Amino acid sequence: MGKRTIAVIGGTGDQGFGLVLRLAKAGEKIIIGSRSQPKAEEAAKKAREILGEKALVAGLDNPNAAAAADIIIMSVPFAAHIDMIKSIQQNIKPDTIFIDVVVPLSTAVGGNPTTALSVWEGSTAQQAARILPANTKVASAFHNVVAESLQDLGNEVDCDVIVCGDIRETRKSVMDLANEIPGVRAIDGGRLENSRTVEQLTALLIGINIRYKVKHSGIRITGIPSKQP
Repeated sequence: MGKRTIAVIGGTGDQGFGLVLRLAKAGEKIIIGSRSQPKAEEAAKKAREILGEKALVAGLDNPNAAAAADIIIMSVPFAAHIDMIKSIQQNIKPDTIFIDVVVPLSTAVGGNPTTALSVWEGSTAQQAARILPANTKVASAFHNVVAESLQDLGNEVDCDVIVCGDIRETRKSVMDLANEIPGVRAIDGGRLENSRTVEQLTALLIGINIRYKVKHSGIRITGIPSKQP
């Protein structure tokens, strides 16, 4: 149990907490990161109540969570993205894998969740890569998996996860992690610049959820058999 330490920055939020539950259930060692350590500890307690006391989930403030991690998952609102990275960048160990889950929804500027903002760097993940230490291995993933599906542990997640990143080995590592979630199939999305397209699909899916009055719409890539890199 506990193959490595994964810090979920923003793990007290809906999607972040869903990732905490799914990955901890798969046996990963998880640290929930929050601006407030008591809030992080309370979320970790809640996760253990759901999963059982043997679940490897703890809570720390963001800088200490980042310092302890081999993999960092960033799951925060777009408006907090830059400030949150700056708050932990001095604590990130060399060669840490950084998985950006953030989507630049227009809600960051008071707009509609069914539209996405243009990011100067091209994508939120590329924005992260610009700010993070040069030896950080940046990838993007989990954009199109809704929080409700992640937290519904009684059912598999019906969604492919497209993983983007400039380093092939990093993409493979993140794909292996995503494949630990029942129902998820990881898809190699190529270079980090392709995250722009994947991020904007989230706004499209939110609109589909609204129009069809559902909460769990996701994506599937056809023509690719089974789970494979």
